[in-house]
Amino acid sequence: MTEAERDVVVIGEALVDVVSRYGRASAMPGGSPLNVAVGLGRLRRATSLVALIGEDEFGELLRRHAEASGVDLSAVIPAPRTSRAVASIRADGAATYEFDIDWTLPAAPMVPRSRVVHVGSIGSWMDPGAEAVEKIVRQRPRGVKASFDPNVRPSLINDHAAGVARIERLIADADLVKLSDEDAEWLYPGRRPEDVLHRLCELGTGVAVMTLGARGAMAYAGAARVELPASSTLVADTIGAGDSFMAALLDAWFATDLRTGTDLGDADLTAMVRRALAASAVTVSRPGADPPWSRELVPN
Repeated sequence: MTEAERDVVVIGEALVDVVSRYGRASAMPGGSPLNVAVGLGRLRRATSLVALIGEDEFGELLRRHAEASGVDLSAVIPAPRTSRAVASIRADGAATYEFDIDWTLPAAPMVPRSRVVHVGSIGSWMDPGAEAVEKIVRQRPRGVKASFDPNVRPSLINDHAAGVARIERLIADADLVKLSDEDAEWLYPGRRPEDVLHRLCELGTGVAVMTLGARGAMAYAGAARVELPASSTLVADTIGAGDSFMAALLDAWFATDLRTGTDLGDADLTAMVRRALAASAVTVSRPGADPPWSRELVPN
């Protein structure tokens, strides 16, 4: 793969989810950015990942998983040990996490050329690596779009005000932003989804999207306003659902030629959100972060 062929470069953490289910533990590939990269690869988007991956057994698991989905790992940074998260599954299928994360990026990591740079999750707001991520987004080449999914983990953010300030700087620099309703509640407690989406647009993003769990999703872009229900499906667990949503949202964004703001109409925005919800529904129907392949989604 040459640099010119890349659609998306994803920057952020790659880790192993040690999933505890019914008293039994199993190791599964995870980390929101890795999940997004895998989701994009499975949807046939040329995707590179910039992440720390350990030279250990867990790291080999992550590499095999990503490469099997077509993700380019030439920009991965070797680490002595692979980060991990211990995920416990509640009765409703939702997951709670405890983290053991290393996120130390070089000051100027190698970032392959692409049409979109996607950042998010722990790698976008946890020091020391978050400073380098913010610089990459702010100084990306002219014409390269940026997308952002904060995927907030409150247990890892000690200073709420500083965390909000960093996330808002990335929102202001990004062309497309996706929040979950849980992210929104942490950032802006008590505010309605409509008010939060308006705030994202006010900060400067051109496409603002919020997932609402079982209620579906909402999106704003310029004057376009979209709200769609979630697909009905039997839930195995919710691990990776938001990441599959993000990957499919980015994939569908390419069909609009990456338009934003007033250049993006209701029909295009609806198609983007509908495809993202369909991908999320596939993921929640099976255990772990297992995003759909292109053959499993009806084309837009």
